[in-house]
Formats: sequence, structure tokens, C-alpha cells
Amino acid sequence: MESIDNKEETKVQDSRFNQEIFSKVVRAGKRTYFFDVKSTRNDEYYLTITESKKRFDENGKFHFEKHKLFLYKEDFEKFAENLQEVVDFIREKQPEQEEQFADEVKAEETVEEVVPEKNFSDIEFEDI
Repeated sequence: MESIDNKEETKVQDSRFNQEIFSKVVRAGKRTYFFDVKSTRNDEYYLTITESKKRFDENGKFHFEKHKLFLYKEDFEKFAENLQEVVDFIREKQPEQEEQFADEVKAEETVEEVVPEKNFSDIEFEDI
């Protein structure tokens, strides 16, 4: 039978499991990427990369479609090298599409940054 001390220690270790250590958010047009460094139960760091896209159903309600990739430290170097090789290949073979995409993203980001003006004829509950 476990002692109370061991249960408390397990609880503390479990609370650190999957704990986010560092996070970075990248908004890229209609997608958002999350780079999250997390910790295993053995205090080893790993990376999760999540792609999130806002989707609308037939009723007009939205949900977020997410895809997640787990990357462990023993694979970092191979992953980074091969990712760079693939990105370089794409840039070399199709530079005109990259420039077009950059212009599209810039236009979308501009639209996202626009703050609508408040219409003073609208009455909100808090104003009453």
C-alpha cells in the first residue's frame, strides 16, 4: 500500500506531466500554428506542433479543426535538417508562388487587423 507521501509525490509529478514549458503562436493566413514545449513524466522535453483551422458547418456554426504532431528530442536534428532541405527545394523550384502566397497572407493579415468602428446607435446590455 502506498503511503500518503508517495501519493503526494506522484500527484506533483503528474501535474508536471504535459505541462507547457514554452509556447509560440504563429498566425499564417487562415491557419494558426502552435509550437509548444512540454515535459514528460521523466522531465524530458518534447515539442508539439498543432495546426488549427477555423471551419464552418452547414448551420454556420464554427469549430476548430486541429492536427497535432509530436516531436521528441532524439528526432530534432533530423527533422530540422530535412525541413530546411524541403523548404529550400520549394523556394528554389517555385519562387513565384512563394511571393504570391506572401502577398495573399499579407492581405489577409491586414484584414484581420482592421477594427470595426463602434456604431453608437447600437445599445449593449452593459450600457443600460
